[in-house]
Amino acid sequence: MSDRLFSAAMLSFALALSVPVAAQSPVQSKRVQFAPGKSSATITGTLKGEQTIDYLVGAKAGQTLSVSFKTSNPSGYFNVLPPTGDTAIFIGSSDGNSFTGKLPASGDTRVRVYLMRNAARRNEGTNYTLTIGG
Repeated sequence: MSDRLFSAAMLSFALALSVPVAAQSPVQSKRVQFAPGKSSATITGTLKGEQTIDYLVGAKAGQTLSVSFKTSNPSGYFNVLPPTGDTAIFIGSSDGNSFTGKLPASGDTRVRVYLMRNAARRNEGTNYTLTIGG
């Protein structure tokens, strides 16, 4: 490879590395509170674009969690994530709009509400109702 061609290739590579990657929106967290004597809570909300909300549910390992999700946009989904790590227990985009299962660990289980990337990039929005029970 000639020096000129090598220099051009290296310059192209360096420029590619210097292009900033679009920043993702930070994940917003909201604590779920059950009313006295109640074992579930219903939350209504709105998402737009790349906005993501984690609903935090304090629970112990082995407890059963149930979640149902209704959305005005078919690209709106939820996932269930354990207190630590980002490997989902439940993935709404492939598993549907309801979940019931025993939790693997104690702590704040996260119910993450989001729009699929295609809708988020088009800055679409959704209204949703999320019912969480323990």
